[in-house]
Amino acid sequence: MSDYTEVIVLVEGQTEKIFVESMLLLQLAERGVFLTPIIISKPGQKGGDVRFARVKKDIELHLKQRTNTYVTLFVDYYGIGQDWPGLAEARLQITPAQKAAMINRSTKEDVERLFGPYGADHRFIPYVAMHEFETLLFSDPSVLAENLCVNISDVEQIITACGEPENINDSPVTAPSKRLKGLSDRFRKTSTGIGIAQAIGLEKMREQCTLFNEWLTVIENLTKAKVDH
Repeated sequence: MSDYTEVIVLVEGQTEKIFVESMLLLQLAERGVFLTPIIISKPGQKGGDVRFARVKKDIELHLKQRTNTYVTLFVDYYGIGQDWPGLAEARLQITPAQKAAMINRSTKEDVERLFGPYGADHRFIPYVAMHEFETLLFSDPSVLAENLCVNISDVEQIITACGEPENINDSPVTAPSKRLKGLSDRFRKTSTGIGIAQAIGLEKMREQCTLFNEWLTVIENLTKAKVDH
């Protein structure tokens, strides 16, 4: 048995793909886990409304292709489609952790039901983040403020009002991306966003974003889990 693990990361868009490649790939490789980010198929559509009907086809494809790889998701609660398993129940929950637990559990159950013969019970790792990629950028107010050329107090005010980065609202008006655009018209998700993420660093993001850290911890431990399994 090999001493490394390969993981297909199904991501929502180009920014998330670049984030995985530039921020996660080397860090995880040091733990014997090799990531391959792949953008979810969106025929005729550029972004938003990540429907489960579409995502499950990609999950099936990669579970079928090779029996020794894992498949995980890196999509956000704000952008998923109305057909997503557990979405209605998750909306009734209060905290980000409760919403995440509900929707990730429902996603896992549906994938296991659909693709159980391909080892979905141990090879599929759901991660529907309770935030857009942009929420990670609120992990360090000083770095974010410096890069956007805004007052740090404006950034801190947002975090104080919400309690923590992963609790920033997911409405069309107060979602993290909308807040960043409100702070500065200089912000661009793929260029500015990735640059700020690199300036903040993965350690700070994991420290401030519990759900994000928990997902990465599961991924990091896959090599050991593979041996135990």
